[in-house]
Amino acid sequence: MDFELTEEQAMLREVSRSMLSAHCPATAVRALAESAGDLDEKLWRRGAELGWTGLVVPEEAGGAGQGLVELCLVAEELGRAVAPGPVVETALVARALAAGATGVAGDVLEGLLEGGLRAGWAHHGSVLMSVDGDDVVLDGAAAAVQAAGSVDVLLVSATGPDGDVLVLVDAASLGEVGLRRNAGLDQTRGWYDVSFTGTCLPRDRVLVCEPAEVRWYLDAAMVLVAADALGAGEALLAMTVQHALVREQFGRPLGAFQSVKHKLADMLTITKGVRASTYYAAMALDSGAADASLAASVAKAFSGPEIARLAGEALQTHGGIGFTWEHDLHLYLRRAKVDEARHGSPAELHERIVALIE
Repeated sequence: MDFELTEEQAMLREVSRSMLSAHCPATAVRALAESAGDLDEKLWRRGAELGWTGLVVPEEAGGAGQGLVELCLVAEELGRAVAPGPVVETALVARALAAGATGVAGDVLEGLLEGGLRAGWAHHGSVLMSVDGDDVVLDGAAAAVQAAGSVDVLLVSATGPDGDVLVLVDAASLGEVGLRRNAGLDQTRGWYDVSFTGTCLPRDRVLVCEPAEVRWYLDAAMVLVAADALGAGEALLAMTVQHALVREQFGRPLGAFQSVKHKLADMLTITKGVRASTYYAAMALDSGAADASLAASVAKAFSGPEIARLAGEALQTHGGIGFTWEHDLHLYLRRAKVDEARHGSPAELHERIVALIE
């Protein structure tokens, strides 16, 4: 596999980074968190104009026809800017709609591609799907659903009579009772608990039911979380290097001390390892490689604890200033810790890796 970015991929990364740098400063992220908001409408519109939400949708369906690698480039920049909003979730739901060829695709897919509609993914939890004639019924609850209070549709991971499925639910049908916002660790994104109690839907709302396809979406989600964590880790590294250059101790820059150099070198090594494992997994999923699920599990299992460790090193290197609420470091540290738990904890993923190897 060629790990070098193409000219188009490099342009996508640079344009995304430039837009987020200009329109998603830490002050805006803090203001949104203080107002208990899930996303910035102007930022969302600009992302949709750049084609983020339709990046992995085929051209014949109105999308950009790109792969998971390109969506990972966007996810990495979102992590670097600690940007709010369910961008990657919307992109994956749009892909599922375009590939599903069900009666619900039409207007919903067009809305997602244009940015007028938004989508979330209710994955963490236990939701059961039963069949009732021409309808399906959902019962259960999901936790840690990003921006559920501001999305129009939810992709729900459920267990049906024949295995795991992905079902599309109108968020408005859940009402205020079905949604509860949590004041979680991560201040940069809004997280909700979502309840399903006899939620009845037409059978064509089951978008993905083939085991291989369901597994692809789960693998893709893990890789995208790893990319988000990578972006946060790279931002922390840059922040820490800058601090080490300007902060003086005993009349010398902090970065002149050998122990600090070792910390920074270790942080750089972590980002390079996470980058390699993440983009290898994305390329494997794009190419349909036999080890794609294994690569995705390894990328997620490795990136979570390592970026969290990098965040800890950054905090220690900053010293007292890093522990203050006014410094931006804690925004990245919190995001990294939540990314570590999303779509599988390290222990769960290690078990999955062993099962895939066996």
